[in-house]
Amino acid sequence: MSAPQLPFFVYGTLRPGEPNHDLFLRGRTRSEQPARLVGAVLYEGPGYPYAVEERGGVVYGEVVTALPDTYGELLVALDRLEDYAPGDPHSLYERVEREVILDGGGDGDGDDGPAVRAWVYVAAPAVAARLRARGNRIGSGDWIVRG
Repeated sequence: MSAPQLPFFVYGTLRPGEPNHDLFLRGRTRSEQPARLVGAVLYEGPGYPYAVEERGGVVYGEVVTALPDTYGELLVALDRLEDYAPGDPHSLYERVEREVILDGGGDGDGDDGPAVRAWVYVAAPAVAARLRARGNRIGSGDWIVRG
């Protein structure tokens, strides 16, 4: 059974202006919209972040919708980038389906947009445990701001 063709929630080096955006996403997306993942926090990794699922946290990023004819190729490329292999206990990330909330229009009024289902790469369990124990949490939940 193949995975559903969900959009991707990106929160680190795949965001616009970050190094992997142009390498992996340019020319392969139909849309990119600001969004947030509720129920996760962000930790610094070696040059990239990890989202760790945790109640009360928020991670900021974008929902990226792939062009239909590039979806399969993009899914494989992102799984490889994120060092994710289904069932492999050595994976750094897991690709999970989660609900993310789209920005309500960017007018700053705080209105939420719709919630959508998206693929999110979260820290694999062993990585998440190490980060919780001694990782450097990004308090803002935003890799771009890192405050």
